[in-house]
Amino acid sequence: MRRAPRITPASGSHDGEHLRARARDFSAPAFWQKLARFARAAGRELVEKALWLYYAAERPDVPRWAKLTMWGALAYFVMPVDAIPDLLPGVGYVDDLGALAAALATVAGYVDEDVKARARERLSTWFGPSLN
Repeated sequence: MRRAPRITPASGSHDGEHLRARARDFSAPAFWQKLARFARAAGRELVEKALWLYYAAERPDVPRWAKLTMWGALAYFVMPVDAIPDLLPGVGYVDDLGALAAALATVAGYVDEDVKARARERLSTWFGPSLN
C-alpha cells in the first residue's frame, strides 16, 4: 500500500488556522443532513469537494492537524450562518466552496483514489452517473 506523502500545515496560514479553529463545530450528522437537503442546490462540484474532505478525514493515517483542517472546512459548510447566506441564488455557496478549496489545497496529499471513488459513488446516487 502506498503511503501519502508527508505534508505539514502551511506556517502562519490564516485560512488554515481559522479552519482548524472551526473543527470543534463539525458534526457528521449535520454534514449529512445539509448534503441531503441542499446537494442539488449546492451543485456537484461543491458536494464532491465536501465528500473528498469527509472521506479523507476518516482515513486512520491522516495526521490530526490535517483532520482538524478538513473538519474545520466541513464545519463552515454546515454552519447555518456564514459570510454569504446559502439561500442566495447563484452566489450562496461561493464562500463554502472557497473554504473547501482552501482546505483541499492544504491537505490534497490525503485525498487519494479510494477517497475519490467513495465520493463518486455517493455523488452518483444524488446526481446520477458522471459524464466524465
